Amino acid sequence: MLLFGSAVSMGQIEPIKYGNFENWITRYIHESSLLGGNTQTLYEVGPTATIDGNKPYVNQGGSPWGTSNVFARPMKIAKGSNAVSPADRPGKGKCAKLESKLEHVKALGFINMDVMVAGSMFLGDMIEPITSTKNPYSNMNMGRPYTKRPKNIVLDYKLDMPANPTRTKATGFGSKKTLPGIDEAAVYMYLQRRWEDENGNIHAKRVGTAGRTFSKATDWVNGLRIPVVYGDCSNKPSMDWLGLRSKDDAYYARNSKGKLVPVIEEGWDSADAKPTHVVLMISAGNGEPFVGTEGLTFYVDNVGFEQ
Repeated sequence: MLLFGSAVSMGQIEPIKYGNFENWITRYIHESSLLGGNTQTLYEVGPTATIDGNKPYVNQGGSPWGTSNVFARPMKIAKGSNAVSPADRPGKGKCAKLESKLEHVKALGFINMDVMVAGSMFLGDMIEPITSTKNPYSNMNMGRPYTKRPKNIVLDYKLDMPANPTRTKATGFGSKKTLPGIDEAAVYMYLQRRWEDENGNIHAKRVGTAGRTFSKATDWVNGLRIPVVYGDCSNKPSMDWLGLRSKDDAYYARNSKGKLVPVIEEGWDSADAKPTHVVLMISAGNGEPFVGTEGLTFYVDNVGFEQ
């Protein structure tokens, strides 16, 4: 799979394939009659195309991008959820729009629940259909093969924040709760050196780390650079939210047998190590799953790595 397009000579920026967000796949999911039988429109990052029908999505056209948009089928009830979509960027074509929003699910009185969804995009793919809100990471194949050592993540962004922001926790189980404080949008990257043991478990050491959070509304900022720190970054207070992931918060990836298993980060690699994979997440939320600030909207465009 080709992760990048052609390098741009100025600054040697490698744009991630489809990372200019000019092309989108439009999906039409027909929800169960118990939910009213509506048709939900979902979007995926990839070559311009249309998919009509309740079909599990598989990345198209060599796109390296997965999104939090999903076709779900809890208790065999078809439902579509969309929090990532194309948006017009005046004078510059299209961009990606990521929203934090409440999804309402109500079916003839016997299902009535709210789920907080933070729109996100990542390098990888989502495994559909989703049948449960339990352990959402286990439905995501996170990361792509990658062996370079970039200096920076590069992107354009804009952030809209609601006037009176709070956080909402809504998992679909029990009533929703209002929590103090605001959520943040986030962009972060892990460069990992992965290996697989004889039992199919995937291990990794962290080679490089980059990340930034966004909590103040702003108009478009072009060419933001987020530097990559190589080796152990645990002594940097500004990066304490980017620690190793190895237990309940471990991301998942396919092993050589095609099974999704947790990627256990065993520790920090040497600062001059060569990675085997890259994990990149862009999200309208930066907390635990199903917690977010309703109305927070993060726009991104022109995502790449500077070598």
